[in-house]
Amino acid sequence: MPQELRAVEWTGSGLALIDQTLLPHRTETRDVRDVDTLVDAIQRLVVRGAPAIGAAGAYGVALALLQGEREGWSDAEVRTAVARVREARPTAVNLMVCVDRVMTRFDEGLDAVLDEAAAVQREDVSANRAMGASGADWLLQRVGADRPLRILTHCNTGALATAGWGTALGVIRELYARGRLEVVYADETRPLLQGSRLTAWELVQEGIPHYVQADGAAAGTILRGEVDAAIVGADRIAANGDTANKVGTVGIALACAYVGIPFLVAAPTTTVDLSTATGDDIHIELRGEAEVLEWGGIRTAPAQSRGHNPAFDVTPGRLVTGLVTERGVLEVSAGELPGDRLK
Repeated sequence: MPQELRAVEWTGSGLALIDQTLLPHRTETRDVRDVDTLVDAIQRLVVRGAPAIGAAGAYGVALALLQGEREGWSDAEVRTAVARVREARPTAVNLMVCVDRVMTRFDEGLDAVLDEAAAVQREDVSANRAMGASGADWLLQRVGADRPLRILTHCNTGALATAGWGTALGVIRELYARGRLEVVYADETRPLLQGSRLTAWELVQEGIPHYVQADGAAAGTILRGEVDAAIVGADRIAANGDTANKVGTVGIALACAYVGIPFLVAAPTTTVDLSTATGDDIHIELRGEAEVLEWGGIRTAPAQSRGHNPAFDVTPGRLVTGLVTERGVLEVSAGELPGDRLK
């Protein structure tokens, strides 16, 4: 994987977003120059992954300023447009945190906003690198194996989902670079297949051995002893360590707990929401029914059936063996809580 791969790139007059709805068959970028297009891109998952949409939202403030200048918006209208970007996806806290951070420099003008957005992007890449190293160190020490590790992951947490390098996939890349990775089990991740379309694509770019498996196979793979640890990302982490991630994650955590192998969550501190006490307070996004009732635009369920399509589930903190951020690893299930250690 070229280290310069960026899912989100400022072009000088707008955003270039890798269109992740087209991967792995086509690699195209979308030119985004207005708020409507950015909001649509976030909601349709053209850009996705909590850190990546955080970076997109940060630059979205600049987009709103430029569009407001072109179209003669008032200050209030620009702020309303920024609020639309901020609320485009409600579960991933990074989007809100990054927009709010950039808005602290809103009154200083466009250059200041762009400086802050660029800092958001730089800091995420740096954080991901730090997470990769400390997560790999922790896993190798915790597992204690004298052989390369077999890792299971869910959804996509690589360069495509971040400002660069990756969170959970960044740990995997670090293990591979050290010669300590045997194979990756990549869950296909229903209903939009971020695992088989995106994670597998990133693994292919690096030549990392892997299997794509159905989400429903994950628990059995773990119980058969074919996995040494699971590593996933997060969209929001509560103060008590409860973690919202792509739906299907909690079953993996339960299987890991049953057999006693590490379940590791890798996420930057911007994903930790200390104002959210527990997972019960995390808003879970419900997406459209068609994503589970249709396939490729063709109805696969009876016409009378309704679709239940939560985009995320919440893994209780007691099942999170370790939370790796750019500050190191918290052993959440052992009582090291984000609310105590990351203030």
